[in-house]
Amino acid sequence: MKFDSKTVVITGASSGIGAACARTFAEAGANLVLAARRIDRLQKIAENLCSTFDVNIRAVVLDVRSREAVVDFVQTLEKDDVVIDLLVNNAGLASGLATVQAGDIDDWETMIDTNIKGLLYLTRALVPGMVARGSGHVINIGSIAGHETYPNGAVYCATKHAVAAINRGLAIDTLGTGVRVSSVDPGLVETEFSVVRFHGDQERADAVYQGLTPLSAEDVADAVLFCASRPPHANVRELILMPTDQAAAVFVNRKE
Repeated sequence: MKFDSKTVVITGASSGIGAACARTFAEAGANLVLAARRIDRLQKIAENLCSTFDVNIRAVVLDVRSREAVVDFVQTLEKDDVVIDLLVNNAGLASGLATVQAGDIDDWETMIDTNIKGLLYLTRALVPGMVARGSGHVINIGSIAGHETYPNGAVYCATKHAVAAINRGLAIDTLGTGVRVSSVDPGLVETEFSVVRFHGDQERADAVYQGLTPLSAEDVADAVLFCASRPPHANVRELILMPTDQAAAVFVNRKE
């Protein structure tokens, strides 16, 4: 599938999987709309990609948790006649690691607002245009946590189970419209994910990946591109991508 005439929106594009997806799709020739809260980092990524690849890139500050900001974002794209062919719902995070009875409710709000509501806001805003055109693709970045539940992670796992349910439901809702819906659900990926989860505790974050070889953000971006590049009659509904050293959320092979 050719991407040189396509435009891709990637949320959470200022680091990690989102930034890797931006580079992967730019290399494939796609024009990009990169959205994230950290505009300085986002602009540096956009400038680097523009100097390397012959593509158009728009960097936009966006907090997906804000319904009003998402509406403004999409209205601006429509006003500028930017047609979105692919939405990569990547913005998401884990915040805290605790039992439900001892959990921090602010952590819960952050995860629910970002992982579920933010994903829904973007999807609701962009999918009608895809349906009207008879083509488009939504790729949700889920997690192995959307297929399992692990100790002290009930709320984060619940948000990723919600992503899985939305992914499956959206596929039903758009059946016959020409719009494809996919999810890429990785296991351990070494990004800023654990630093964010542990509120900046780098030592604790590093321990998550100690003694094993985790996935890289580029590994996940390659999987996203694979889903996006299937011919129009084929759709990867769910793709689970795991490190070889990981069999399940809490079953990993750590070398001494």
